[in-house]
Amino acid sequence: MGRDEREVVAEGVRLSDAARALIADHARAVDAVRAAVGPIHDAEVARELDGIPIARLQELTEGRLRLASVENGGFRTVGQIVEAGPYRLRQLPGVGQRTVDQIFAATRRLTEAAHDTVAVHIDVDHPEPRTTALVTALHVLVEAGPEARRAVDTATGLAARLEPLLAEARPASGRLRMLFAGRAKKSRALAAADALRTLVAQAQQAGVPGQLAQASVDLLRAPDSDIAAWVDFELRSAEYYSLLAEITGRVPDAAAAEGFLPDEIAEHVRAQGLDDTHRRVSLRGYQAFGARFALARRKVMLGDEMGLGKTIQAIAAVAHLAAEGRNRFLVVCPAGVLVNWTREIEARSTLRPTVLHGPDRHAAFDDWQGRGGVAVTTFDALRGFPEPAGGEADLLVVDEAHTVKNPKALRSQAVARWTERCERALFMTGTPMENRPAEFRNLVRMLDGDVADSLGERDALIGSVAFRKAVAPVYLRRNQDDVLTELPSLQQTDEWETPSAADEDAYREAVIDGNFMAMRRSAYTHPEKSAKLDRLREIVREADENGQKTVVFSYFRDVLTVVHEALRADADADSDSDADGDAPVFGPLTGSIPAGRRQAVVDAFTAVQGPAVLLAQIQAAGVGLNMQAASVVVLCEPQIKPTIEHQAVARAHRMGQARPVHVHRLLATGGVDERMVQMLADKTRLFDAYARRSAVAESTPDAIDVSDAELARRIVEEEQARLGVSLTKSEPEPESEPEPEPVRDSVDLTKPEPVPDPPDAGCA
Repeated sequence: MGRDEREVVAEGVRLSDAARALIADHARAVDAVRAAVGPIHDAEVARELDGIPIARLQELTEGRLRLASVENGGFRTVGQIVEAGPYRLRQLPGVGQRTVDQIFAATRRLTEAAHDTVAVHIDVDHPEPRTTALVTALHVLVEAGPEARRAVDTATGLAARLEPLLAEARPASGRLRMLFAGRAKKSRALAAADALRTLVAQAQQAGVPGQLAQASVDLLRAPDSDIAAWVDFELRSAEYYSLLAEITGRVPDAAAAEGFLPDEIAEHVRAQGLDDTHRRVSLRGYQAFGARFALARRKVMLGDEMGLGKTIQAIAAVAHLAAEGRNRFLVVCPAGVLVNWTREIEARSTLRPTVLHGPDRHAAFDDWQGRGGVAVTTFDALRGFPEPAGGEADLLVVDEAHTVKNPKALRSQAVARWTERCERALFMTGTPMENRPAEFRNLVRMLDGDVADSLGERDALIGSVAFRKAVAPVYLRRNQDDVLTELPSLQQTDEWETPSAADEDAYREAVIDGNFMAMRRSAYTHPEKSAKLDRLREIVREADENGQKTVVFSYFRDVLTVVHEALRADADADSDSDADGDAPVFGPLTGSIPAGRRQAVVDAFTAVQGPAVLLAQIQAAGVGLNMQAASVVVLCEPQIKPTIEHQAVARAHRMGQARPVHVHRLLATGGVDERMVQMLADKTRLFDAYARRSAVAESTPDAIDVSDAELARRIVEEEQARLGVSLTKSEPEPESEPEPEPVRDSVDLTKPEPVPDPPDAGCA
C-alpha cells in the first residue's frame, strides 16, 4: 500500500484526461459544423418562405384571415411578412392587431415546418464563403473517419467508469490524504484503486491510450486548403451529407426510414445490435436499420430504390457477423459488378474478398471454404460449385435478385438450393416486382414459403398497403425521396422532336415490316438527317461548354455506333477549327465487353478532368456501375420497362452525386415513342403504387400484368392502322424477357431479337 496505489491513480487520471480531451475535441468539431450550417440553413428557410404565397395563410386559418389590405400594402409572400415583422404590418391601413396576431401565428407554423424540412444543399460548382466554411468543418470529421467515432464512444464510456473510481480513490493519491482518512474511507479508496488498476490494465492492453491520442490528432487536423476540402467533398459527398444530417438532427421520417414496417417487426429490428468493428464506413440511420433487418429476420429481401446503398448495408451485416466469429460469406451477382463488389468490400471493411470466377474458380472455392472471407461469384459460376450440404456460408447475399425470379431457370434453382441451406440470406434488388406480383412471390418463396403461400394469387390486387403488410416479415423497401433529402435536383425533360422526312420514311418502312425494334430505332437510320441525333449533339455540346460529363444510353448497339461516329466527327471538326469542344468519348459499353473491363471504362471516364461523354447500352450499364461523375443523362429512346429507365438514371442520380442531374429523353412525335410514353405511364404508376405504400385503386390483373409482347404488338397494330398500311413481311417481334440457359453475355441488337438474359451481362 502506498506508491503502487498512487501510480495507479495517476495512470487513471491521465487516462481520464485523455478521454475528456478527446470528447472535448470532438465536441468542438461538431460545434464548428453547427456554427457553419446555421446561416446556410437560415438562408434556405428564408428562400423557402419567400416562395410561399400569402394565400397559404388563408388555408392555415380556414379562410378566417382578411388579407386584401396586406396584399394592397405590397406583400405577396410569407417571407416578406416575416422580414417585415408585426410592427410594420400593423401600420398598414385596415390591418388591426387581431389580424396581425393571426397572420403571425400562421406564419410561425409555416416557419417551423420549413425549419424542420428544408435541407441544406452544397453547390460544388459555385462555392462561396459560407459553404466553404461548412465543407472544411465537415472535412475534419469525415477525414477522422469511423475510427474517431469509435474512439469517442470508447472515451465516453471510459470517462463514465473512471470518474466515480477516481473520486473514491482520491485519498490513495497522496500519503497525507491516506493518513487523515478514516478507516471506511481508506477501505473504499483501496478498493477503488484495485478497480482502477484492472480498468487501466485492460485499456492499455487494448491500446486505448494510443487510440484516444490518434483520434485527438485527427480531430485537430485541418484540411491542407479549402480547395483540398472541396475536392474531397466532391469525391465523398455522401459521407459529408450523412454526417451533416446526423449532426443537425434532420433525419428522414422514422416510418419512411423503416420502410413502413408494422410496429412489431420494426421493434424487433431495432433491438438487433450492429457491431462496427470490421466496418470502415459510417452508416446512415436507414442503412443501419436495413443491416439490422437482414440480421434480425435472417432471410430477407432488401428492395431499396437505386442509389440508397444496398451494398453498404450488406457489408454492414457481413461485418457484424464477422465480429461475432462467423467467417464465410458468399455474394452472388452479375459478372458486370464483380469488380464493384470486391472494391467495396476492401474499401468498406477489413474483410478479405475472394473472387470465384474464371478458370481457377473451383480452386478459389476450395480456398475460400478453408480460409473463409467474403467470396464473390456469378450466377453461372454458382451452378458449377458442389451442392451445398449446409453450413458452407454464414450469409448468402444475392445481388440483382430479380434475375432469379423464374423458378424454372437453372440459375434460379441454384440460388434456391443455396438459400435453403444457408442460415441467413439477403436478396437485394431495387425493382423486385416489375409490375408482376407473381414473380415477386417467386422470390419470396425462396426466403419464406409460408409468407409466399399467405399472399395467394389475388392478394396483390387488394391494394399495396395490404400487400406490403403481408410481405413485411421478409421485405424492406425505402425510396430516395423519403430518406435522401440532400440529393441534388433531378430535372427530367422530354425532348420531343419532329421527325425529318428521312426519319419518316425509315419509320414507315419499319411499320410496314411490322418490326417493333426497327420502329424504335428508326430515328437514327439516316444520321445525316436525324432530328433526334441533331438534338443529342446539341445537348452534348452544351454540356461540353459547361464542363459537364454526359452519359448517353440506348438499348441498341447500332444506335450507339451512330452516336459515337457523330460525336467523333463533331470533335474532329472542332479540332480543325481550334474550338474547345473536344470532349473525349468513351465506350460504347455493351454486353460484349468483359465484365471487368466495363468498370475500367467508367473509371477512365470519371478520371477525365472536365467534360467527357460515355456511351452505354442501357441494359449493360444500367446495373452495378456507378456514374456519379455525370451530371447530364441522355436517353436515346423510351424503354419498354419504366424500371430500366429508372435504373439508368439512378446510375448518376444517386447517393454520392454532388451536382444536379439533367435527364433528356429523346422522343419523336406521332409514332412509337408517343405510344410507348402513353402506355408506360400507366405501368409506372402501378409499379410505384406497389413498390411504395399508396393504395392501388381499380386495378385489374390485365392492368398489372400487361406483357411486353402485348404492348409491342398493340403498338405495331395501332401504327399500321394510323399509317394505313398492312403487314407485308413478318410478324412483329416483341421485346420480351425469356431466361434461356446458359446465360449469354451479349446479343445482336441490330435484329429484332428479345432482350438478352440479364444476369451475367450485368443487365436489369
